[in-house]
Amino acid sequence: MNIRKLNIREETPPVDLLLLADPSVRLVKEYVNRGHCYVAEEGSHPIGVYVLLPTRPDTIELVNVAVNENLHGRGYGKQLVNHAIDQARELGYTTIEVGTGSTGVAQLALYQKCGFRMTGIDRDFFVRHYDEEIYENGMRLRDMVRMSLDL
Repeated sequence: MNIRKLNIREETPPVDLLLLADPSVRLVKEYVNRGHCYVAEEGSHPIGVYVLLPTRPDTIELVNVAVNENLHGRGYGKQLVNHAIDQARELGYTTIEVGTGSTGVAQLALYQKCGFRMTGIDRDFFVRHYDEEIYENGMRLRDMVRMSLDL
């Protein structure tokens, strides 16, 4: 697997992959245009993606991590998160943050395995920012778990 930065001016982001992690086309397009989008490829076929978005001085947020659903459970997600951490360091940031749904048990475990620690809960985040209800693991997604890692 090769991970490379997408040239947003010349290449179309893999929206189908991005929508696996965030169902809002509007939000995805907005943060992809403001952030750094990285694509994981096997050959020339995109299999994963992540986006880093500068939020404050010295802080960058990992706002989207997605892997082709047929490839889940093979370690690609962990490789993407670790690559994002390395890129954040290389870009000179001292903190990387991530927010994920409170119902995403696998995602919560992944981020903690990569060194992230929980810093808070943004109650009703998904109710406020998404027009349609989102369900994950048989539960309505309401709250965002905020996590961070000092680099």
